[in-house]
Amino acid sequence: MDTGIKPSERLIVALDSPDSGESWELVEKLDGIVTFFKVGIILHTSAGPDFVRRLLGRGKKVFLDLKFFDIKDTVREAVRQACLSGVHLLTVHANSEVMKGAAEARGGGPARILAVTLLTNLGGGDDVQAGSSRGAREIVLEKARLAAEAGCDGVISSGMEAAAIRKQEGRDFLIVTPGIRPGSASSDGHLRLSTPFDSIRSGADYLVVGRPVRNASDPAAAALAIIREIGNALDAPTSGNQTS
Repeated sequence: MDTGIKPSERLIVALDSPDSGESWELVEKLDGIVTFFKVGIILHTSAGPDFVRRLLGRGKKVFLDLKFFDIKDTVREAVRQACLSGVHLLTVHANSEVMKGAAEARGGGPARILAVTLLTNLGGGDDVQAGSSRGAREIVLEKARLAAEAGCDGVISSGMEAAAIRKQEGRDFLIVTPGIRPGSASSDGHLRLSTPFDSIRSGADYLVVGRPVRNASDPAAAALAIIREIGNALDAPTSGNQTS
């Protein structure tokens, strides 16, 4: 875990609406509270790179979650362009050639490349490449190992696998965790969920949260509650068997 990241900087709010005006309104509501935002395939398809530039122009950090997956040369050029844009995190699929192409394109900017291991709405048997004979934890750990070998900076993984990844790959390997739900929140289709507290204690560096903030009657209050939970997790005593 990167211990130099402040609690408020560990929360990444997902802007997963196709309405750029609605998304920007949420950014404004969270101004001064949240500095990191995820732009995924829905918003990027509707609003394009202009929205990313607008966020960066306001001093926000951007997680570009487009999950690049193509031949190595194509991914290399796509990642190069993303790095030049100034984004801070970006995703590629955890395919060896894809990850190698992405790592080769990394420039001197802030971008860090993350490999997508297993989506949080899937279990081990849903991973087509791995087949149904392996569980989610085994699949995720294998893909994390391949990502590190290919030169990626980290992975996207549920909080359920974060501790095992941290133990396997060490403290400098980034773990970004989606599928985050406060205790009373709906699962919203995720199978491998975790709370903000548990994910941070398990070794996650950043938490990606969408609907629990976006759909809250008071998004700012919802974000602050998650940030407080992150802070509590960071301040909690470390147990003897803590792997993060």
